[in-house]
Amino acid sequence: MPQTVITIATKGQGLYEFTGEAANFVRTRGISEGLLTVFVRHTSASLIIQENADPDVQRDLREFFHRLVPPTSDPSMDWIVHTQEGPDDMPAHIKAALTQVSLGVPVIDGRMALGTWQGIYLFEHRDRPHRREVVLHLGS
Repeated sequence: MPQTVITIATKGQGLYEFTGEAANFVRTRGISEGLLTVFVRHTSASLIIQENADPDVQRDLREFFHRLVPPTSDPSMDWIVHTQEGPDDMPAHIKAALTQVSLGVPVIDGRMALGTWQGIYLFEHRDRPHRREVVLHLGS
């Protein structure tokens, strides 16, 4: 099959790398050249390709997005109307809108054409743990 769904269990806000799972999917498909499409099936989480060598990059990204879009309990966010699902929900939707829910990664010689320090991450924007579904599709 040219596609699969993987589940990523999160523990709250943060970046969760799944480069290995994506690489394994590509490797087992036997396609030497193509495009890996990665799609997250949620509106309060997103996908990014980011440096995977220094954990400070992840910490700084989380802090940047927290400062850019604080929870609705922050007085600067008193304009938010959608609050039924908690103070982190609408900010999570905004963060997902600012990032991506889909990525395309070229496949060359049967491997993802990522740079040396690039990794594929699920970016969880909610405070509570979730089980996120990510669709991987490989087309030639």
